[in-house]
Amino acid sequence: MSFFKNLFGKSESAKPQSEPTTKPISVTFPPAQTEDELFAQYGALGFEKQADVPTVVGNNSWGVDMNSGTITFGSSLRFPIQVLGTISHSSNTWLWAWANEKSGIPANLLEQANQLKKYGETNGIDLLQVSQFDADINDLHKIGCIASGMLDSSCYYIADYGKGAMLVTIKAKEFEAVQKNTHFLMITTFPQLISNFNVDHRAAFTNYLQAKGYTVSETVNQVRGQNGSDSLVGEFDEQSRLTNITS
Repeated sequence: MSFFKNLFGKSESAKPQSEPTTKPISVTFPPAQTEDELFAQYGALGFEKQADVPTVVGNNSWGVDMNSGTITFGSSLRFPIQVLGTISHSSNTWLWAWANEKSGIPANLLEQANQLKKYGETNGIDLLQVSQFDADINDLHKIGCIASGMLDSSCYYIADYGKGAMLVTIKAKEFEAVQKNTHFLMITTFPQLISNFNVDHRAAFTNYLQAKGYTVSETVNQVRGQNGSDSLVGEFDEQSRLTNITS
């Protein structure tokens, strides 16, 4: 997963910076009944938001201030966060932030984690409601994509601190520059998504188009999205696997 390499960081501290000012893409899908369905709904949208993360944070070390609810990169970048949870590298287990009572995470930083928990409880999705489970780094990326796609975050970040890593979402205009006109970005984002994650290609492509405001029409082996003069066409085999994507 070479795409993910630059999404990690080293710990340090810094100085204040940005506030969220852009208007996020807003999309609501019917309630998902399974983890796979949920990822097919929001995965591509969340994955796309990661495109500018390495550019914004660069090689700066990170630091988290729970009191101010911010993450810093180097000496000049500070962004508001929500804490989703942590993974232990020794036991390879994920722990949702709402279940991590020992850490004393402020309640205002748990809003998104609690939203996801409630969604999981309502729709019977174990990924979101089971407090602790076996996991690897790829599972953090999956949760991050779902969270930022569903909850209108700018992106997510995995803050690795050696013994483990903390998954946070960030809301700041610096990370949303890529979301202005993403027609051609979609052509590269979607193949990257399906090469990194196990997901229903056709369902994910259809939901991605809808999330980006495209009008969708379908035939047996084709899904077409139209947004003004922009069009995207995905071709699929009998098992709903993508065979070609064109603009």
